[in-house]
Amino acid sequence: MNVYYSDHYTIPLPEGHRFPISKYRMLRDYLLEHEIIESAELHESPLASDEILHLAHTPEYVAGMRDGTVGIDVIKRLGFPWSRGLYDRSCATVGGALFAMLSALKEGVAGNLAGGTHHAHADRGEGYCVFNDIAVGTRYLQKEKLAKRIAIIDLDVHQGNGNSSILFQDEGVFIFSMHGEKNYPFIKVPSHLDIALPDETEDAQFLEELDRGLEAVQKFDPDYIFYQAGVDPLKEDKLGKLNLSFQGLMERDERVLEYAKRGGIPVSLALGGGYAQPIDLSVLAHANTYRVAKKVFRV
Repeated sequence: MNVYYSDHYTIPLPEGHRFPISKYRMLRDYLLEHEIIESAELHESPLASDEILHLAHTPEYVAGMRDGTVGIDVIKRLGFPWSRGLYDRSCATVGGALFAMLSALKEGVAGNLAGGTHHAHADRGEGYCVFNDIAVGTRYLQKEKLAKRIAIIDLDVHQGNGNSSILFQDEGVFIFSMHGEKNYPFIKVPSHLDIALPDETEDAQFLEELDRGLEAVQKFDPDYIFYQAGVDPLKEDKLGKLNLSFQGLMERDERVLEYAKRGGIPVSLALGGGYAQPIDLSVLAHANTYRVAKKVFRV
């Protein structure tokens, strides 16, 4: 199973910033130390070119992020101070997603230890998301005619407004987002199927609603799946407001990945959110997603 990482690109953040930048390297180390992933399966993410980014983003926005001329309003929405490191890391996030996607087309499953940056829109980023890796990947599949019917299964606790703003009108794309009803973003961009969950939703209700969403995906009959497997529905997540257990998240992952495996549908994993206190709990939940992927696909 090929897995791509970009944690060697750093973002200079002010002390006390709430984005858990350390979790990405912590996760890679955890996967190796617990022998969930072998070192031969890990690969450095390449940098996506401007040409690739333009598949989903305006040239003006890409250039502004590259050169540091992007407007202060965009920087405020992003939640990150601008730096060249931020641009490079964001390009690597997209590059890792693209290479994971191409690997999944051949092997059935692959992963990116970053990405799921579903709040990035064509002309701006927001919510810690600079460039939208899933939107770029979707447009690449379309451009190269590698897939005709592409499904995005987005189970991060935050609704994927950027996915919808970029891709909703694209023919052959189905976006399913299941998220917290009263959580960020507070003005949501409708997906093809949105399932909004009340605060404190627990495992049983979550999985029941997931089954309903997967039925809709099955009716769409995709030939490729992007799985945004954010672990911020975890009960201990400080930004989540839901009450899922580790076991509930693993059952979630198993249902999504078993569906893909049964149907012979290639699937790539995007990391998504995870903001638990301590952050070790999010790292464990992310690692569990890879435990499940290894079990389901026997790789």
